Amino acid sequence: MISGLIKFTILAAILCGSAIAAYPQFGLPDASSRTPGTNRDDNQVGLKEMMAKQRAARVKRDYEEMLTRGDEALKLAKQLEISYEQNKTFSQQDRTRLESLEKVVTKIRKELGGDDDSPEDDAIYANADGEPKPSTLEEAFRFLQSTTVKLVDELKKTTRFSISAVAIQSSNTVIKLVRFLRVKK
Repeated sequence: MISGLIKFTILAAILCGSAIAAYPQFGLPDASSRTPGTNRDDNQVGLKEMMAKQRAARVKRDYEEMLTRGDEALKLAKQLEISYEQNKTFSQQDRTRLESLEKVVTKIRKELGGDDDSPEDDAIYANADGEPKPSTLEEAFRFLQSTTVKLVDELKKTTRFSISAVAIQSSNTVIKLVRFLRVKK
């Protein structure tokens, strides 16, 4: 039994050695098989450049998507304001728009690097200009529209390499207004 294991080990070693000799790409290549300009360092540099280009393209695409989300938020806020001015009430479609607006602005805030404010900030809420909460739904919808415009304007001022604290603050204000409107409905 032991002699069979020894024979098998020797046979496997011979086969592996002959495979490496026949196919140098599986083993260590000798100097004659290398072609100029294809060493490992060149391959690593090429890989790093390709990854950097992909990363830059992804950052650019994400920035353009954020601007598109800003335009979508502006459209939703305008639709909500117009709907309330015409009907003086909430429809099911308005509730859906409010939810969509909150989701879109939350994504924008997340992409900007912002996060949720604490619950006590919601309780003592004041907008960026120091004005208190809107007291009527009509004021809230007008303020929602103007704050969303401010957010989108700030997004358009930024570059894909910058972070805007004003845009984060505006997005937080829009989200608070949406939550205020959902409670008031």
